[in-house]
Amino acid sequence: MTDFTARRTMMVDTQVRPSDVTKFPIIDAMLRVPREAFVPARMREVAYLGENLDLGASRVVLAPRTLAKMLDALDIEGDDLVLDIGPAHGYSAAVIARLAEAVVGVEDDPALVEEAQRALGDAGADNVVMVEGALSAGAPDHGPYDVILVEGAIEHLPEAITGQLKEGGRIACLFSEDALGVIRIGYKIDGRMNWRYAFNAGAPVLPGFERHAAFTL
Repeated sequence: MTDFTARRTMMVDTQVRPSDVTKFPIIDAMLRVPREAFVPARMREVAYLGENLDLGASRVVLAPRTLAKMLDALDIEGDDLVLDIGPAHGYSAAVIARLAEAVVGVEDDPALVEEAQRALGDAGADNVVMVEGALSAGAPDHGPYDVILVEGAIEHLPEAITGQLKEGGRIACLFSEDALGVIRIGYKIDGRMNWRYAFNAGAPVLPGFERHAAFTL
């Protein structure tokens, strides 16, 4: 029988801590949330690999290092409301749930929303709600948000998303730039986005966040 607890500890010790993620709440959350419960059954054995898990259709579960470093840079606090765009089966939302007051996850597949909500319930993440809708539209009915996390690469960030960020709020995005992927943290100051470099990572561009999306009517 697979010892997922041991794999979880190894993930934190070999992928997260060496990436300069030292905040106890993040380490604790990643030690406690069973990543294998938030992937398709066929992928449970590879749930703790140090790379993105390919779900098909340009969707992935972000590598543990990438997620941990994004959370570290966002510095989520206990009274924050967080929008998690594209959490797939809900792993990132379950981790964030241990850091924030509440999490809203948005997915465009009703079956995936149902699966994620069930897995989150089983994990005791009762401060997470999953909603169905286009990823690029966010979840305006529940906002505005203190923090927004985008679970995949983007070429273009729709104004619909930045419009849901509170003044003084922050957002983590993986910008796809030629062959590079760059994580930047954006801060909303006086209604405008101010970006700073965080680190490099890679992922496919999320549907609805392609560059041409800026020019469609």
